[in-house]
Amino acid sequence: MFSSGVDASQDLSGTAGAVLIPTRWSDHLPMSPMEDRPTAFQAICNLTPGLHQYKFFVDGEWRHDENQPHMSGNYGIVNNLLLTNENNLVPSILSPGASGSREMDVDNETFRRTVNISGSSVQEAALRISEANIELFRNQISIFLLSNTAYDLLPDSGKVIALDVNLPVKQAFHILYEQEIPVAPLWDLHRGQFVGMLSALDFILILKELGNHGSNLTEEELETHTISAWKLVKRQRYGQLDVHGRPIERALVHAGPYDTLKDVTIKIIENEVATVPIIHSMSPDGSFPQLLHLASLSGILRCICRHFRHSSSSLPILQQPICNIPMGTWVTKIGEANRSPLAMLRPNASLGSALSLLVEARVSCIPIVDDDDVLLDTYSRSDITALAKDRAYAQIHLDKMTVHQAMQLAEDTNSAYGYSTEQRSQTCFRTETLQRVMERLSSPGVRRLIIVEATGYRVEGIISLSDLFKFLLG
Repeated sequence: MFSSGVDASQDLSGTAGAVLIPTRWSDHLPMSPMEDRPTAFQAICNLTPGLHQYKFFVDGEWRHDENQPHMSGNYGIVNNLLLTNENNLVPSILSPGASGSREMDVDNETFRRTVNISGSSVQEAALRISEANIELFRNQISIFLLSNTAYDLLPDSGKVIALDVNLPVKQAFHILYEQEIPVAPLWDLHRGQFVGMLSALDFILILKELGNHGSNLTEEELETHTISAWKLVKRQRYGQLDVHGRPIERALVHAGPYDTLKDVTIKIIENEVATVPIIHSMSPDGSFPQLLHLASLSGILRCICRHFRHSSSSLPILQQPICNIPMGTWVTKIGEANRSPLAMLRPNASLGSALSLLVEARVSCIPIVDDDDVLLDTYSRSDITALAKDRAYAQIHLDKMTVHQAMQLAEDTNSAYGYSTEQRSQTCFRTETLQRVMERLSSPGVRRLIIVEATGYRVEGIISLSDLFKFLLG
């Protein structure tokens, strides 16, 4: 039908009996359910490089996917568009055109750029979003963030858990796991202040200390070791020292309810933290502080998505596929310029190497892949808190336990508590729109999306919340 080695697939989620109709309308291609995704259907065919139109026939009706690039013909017929080249599949939004040799312009004025179409060959590479439109989008995001405050993040009802600094470390991490929270503020009753945060990273560093034969921290001491004592050890080993060699106590990064969302966002990104506590005090000296909320990039993104939900016409960048947008970490392909390496591990790698990679690469999650780089699972910082249950950390050796065994232990522990592990690996395709990716990252508990191939599930990259906000803020 088409004489090219390029494989193209289209995903129509939640629809049964779908049929993909290619450009030449010569054949009907049945769509079959994808493995592990029974509500998502796909059809695979070879396409020559060029511009192709397609449509879906669902339950006796012709339909097009409004979330993918599409065009309207002379008679009001709307078809989806697919623009392919010799290397990859990159959809672009194009205006109507007929077959033969002619010029076709980009649909929206902000994307206006000419592409020469001759038969089914494309003379120019896939269209890219211009810097002017990126700046337009960033300016709109900035205006919104400056016009709203942290007070807008506060839910109508909810709970915020804080831990006393005199609580034993073992008990503290058990609480984090039981409450399904990755981080908690620390309260110092003697000082009457919130003085820090306890996170999964602390537990990782503690486990590495226990595995270090030269460490002063032993398993017996961990039973009674308080959070404040651990924080002192952490500052001495990992923190900054003053001119006299004494550890410098790092001030708690926090925000007030009337700080702008832009200020809160910048604090989270610049300090490389997952959350910022929103603290309010009626006293000028800051005494008797009230912990109102834990602000996160996910919560801020939900506000952004609600505000720009119907702005795709005025901000067409929202309908651009993520492969056209400079954000995230991508696997370097042959012939491409060097990129930052994407951290991945095999399931037989040691848990110690996984923890070291999480700390040294300064990432919160590592894709676990097979020998063909096909995604199997993910291991994140928060998974480590599962070892707090029943003192599991005391019975393992980081260099002897594999990542697969650690994930199995976490899964068994989750099952015992009735937690679901079905949504551990959140994935997306390179052709998904920026708006769709933003909406998915705004979901509670989703901190990153693993980009995989539509066929084969080979890992292509990863986009985290911090990646997205670094792009939004420029």
